[in-house]
Amino acid sequence: MKYSYIIIDDNADQVAATKALADGYAGLLFVGSADNYEDALDLILDKKPDLIFLETTPDTAESGLSYHLMDAAYRFLKQEPRFVITSKDGSTALNALRRNAFDFLIKPVAPRDFRQVVFKLEKVAMPTAVALPILSDPVIQPATVVDSAGEEAMPEDSVKAKAIKKQGKPEKPDVPDQGADHEDELVVEEALPEIAPDTTKPLIICVKSYGDYRFINADDICYLQADNNSTDLHLANGEMITAFKTLKHFENVLKSPFVRIHNSYIVNIDYVSRIHTGNSVCYIKNTTTKLPFSKSYKENVDAILHSITKGNYLEI
Repeated sequence: MKYSYIIIDDNADQVAATKALADGYAGLLFVGSADNYEDALDLILDKKPDLIFLETTPDTAESGLSYHLMDAAYRFLKQEPRFVITSKDGSTALNALRRNAFDFLIKPVAPRDFRQVVFKLEKVAMPTAVALPILSDPVIQPATVVDSAGEEAMPEDSVKAKAIKKQGKPEKPDVPDQGADHEDELVVEEALPEIAPDTTKPLIICVKSYGDYRFINADDICYLQADNNSTDLHLANGEMITAFKTLKHFENVLKSPFVRIHNSYIVNIDYVSRIHTGNSVCYIKNTTTKLPFSKSYKENVDAILHSITKGNYLEI
């Protein structure tokens, strides 16, 4: 069974070292490498590898390599790839754990540590590897059940719907009897109906952490504040909740009334009570909080002003 992998690292020697370790395993198939964020994301979307070795402490900041690449890959791909984080030290291991990384390796990678990754990969049996194309589809016959009298009974059905014969009818095989005047009537148990999401309801944001599902009404969020690779959600009731996603992630998934005004802030314009363009700050309703906005996001601030003034508005 082959598992495709790519290496993302801005150090060519480290790319060669990781590939040399992987070459020792026939089950690993190298499909490419990249040394910067843009090329890496394009390579992931193009190859859809089973395994990604990602350097999160690059030699140069210009490469843009970080955990943000994991967030982008998770956002675009239906089948989430498995990331093995490689780093010069263990200071970012917690971030890897929070993002559900497959494994974490400290450079220089020891052969025994790499071997553990390979065995772990084989144990979990990657779904994409199982779905390899075959030359012809095998014909799978249903299992035959024989009763105590030695006669063939109806096969057990493990599919969603199970056919059950009505009471009062004689038991017969599922295959129709050519000489019979009539066939058994079957009652089919229907699968549970799928419930379509109600888009008319307010957006609910789920902050999930280790099996803990915290549901938040998006309308209750006053603003979001970046905190390294996590984001603090500040609610109208004064509560603060930490989500282990970057502010960039929230900027991509949240629409109006949420607007980015600073590298560290996204504000819900429904909670803006005052904007002072001279001091480059905006105020949050019913609090003493003042959020700065930067020149690079001035157009967004202008859009907030326009949004507020175009409604039921009176200027004095």
